[in-house]
Amino acid sequence: MKQVLEFEKPVIELKEKIEELKTMTKASDMDLTAEISTLESRLEKLEKDIYGNLESWDRVQIARHPERPTTLDYVEQLFTDFIELHGDRLYRDDPAIVAGIAKYKGQPVTVIGHQRGKNTKENLYRNFGSPHPEGYRKALRQMKLAEKFNRPIITLIDTKGAHPGKAAEERGQGEAIARNLLEMASLRVPIISVVIGEGGSGGALGIGLADHLHMLENATYSVISPEGAASILWKDAGKAKQAARSLKITANDLKSLAVIDEVIPEPRGGSHRDLTMQVAYLDVYIQKSLSFLTKIDPDDLVEKRWCKYKKIGGFDI
Repeated sequence: MKQVLEFEKPVIELKEKIEELKTMTKASDMDLTAEISTLESRLEKLEKDIYGNLESWDRVQIARHPERPTTLDYVEQLFTDFIELHGDRLYRDDPAIVAGIAKYKGQPVTVIGHQRGKNTKENLYRNFGSPHPEGYRKALRQMKLAEKFNRPIITLIDTKGAHPGKAAEERGQGEAIARNLLEMASLRVPIISVVIGEGGSGGALGIGLADHLHMLENATYSVISPEGAASILWKDAGKAKQAARSLKITANDLKSLAVIDEVIPEPRGGSHRDLTMQVAYLDVYIQKSLSFLTKIDPDDLVEKRWCKYKKIGGFDI
């Protein structure tokens, strides 16, 4: 059964009514064409009103939708000859991050991304997309190989955050993320990152320090979840909706703050509504970024990356 978000219920109810009338028309001699046409016009207006005026919390719900496409969905559609590479050569393989080499329109690239599951069994295997330190070390190993063989790096971000468990901390969770930030800052190949779902704190940053950082229209990117912020600020996780608004975590908010480079459109209602259309949108921005970044001298690329992040959060007095 498909999950229906609270703000979508009027749309779903109207769609069900339209389908009911269409079924009645087929099963009887009644001509309900005019009624159906009227309801379809009403549906079109309703969808525009709802999806054109989404609150921050609404976008959080879309970003978390269980049917939202994952990294591997996009890899399958956007790249060819993908070969997944496993392990960090220190401890184990972390299924919460997938990494490998592929071709993008014939050009060799390295692809890295968080990977959620699509059901309970897969989520347990993927740890709900929350990496352990070995996941970040696996990612870094692939980034260094990409630099060695002059392959651009494309990362897809979709995680609530790095795994906060005791074992992960014992194996150096904080150090692994910090090491990735240090190394990514100086890699001499283009890095393109796209937030495709949730971008949670250091868990997202660990593969997200990029020359171009884009977000899907209904993705979120934040230092903390709305529930976590509400618990800290107001001692009430129930105020998550208010926190989501205050945190400025949506793509449009972050574009206005110059934290991200581009907002990538989504099909009406979210990327899970039409994967083919979403892939087409994503393809345009990846191609545009690659075309631009591959023309820049490696020394200039590193310098521009440094300047990009130095300006974030800055202000004029």
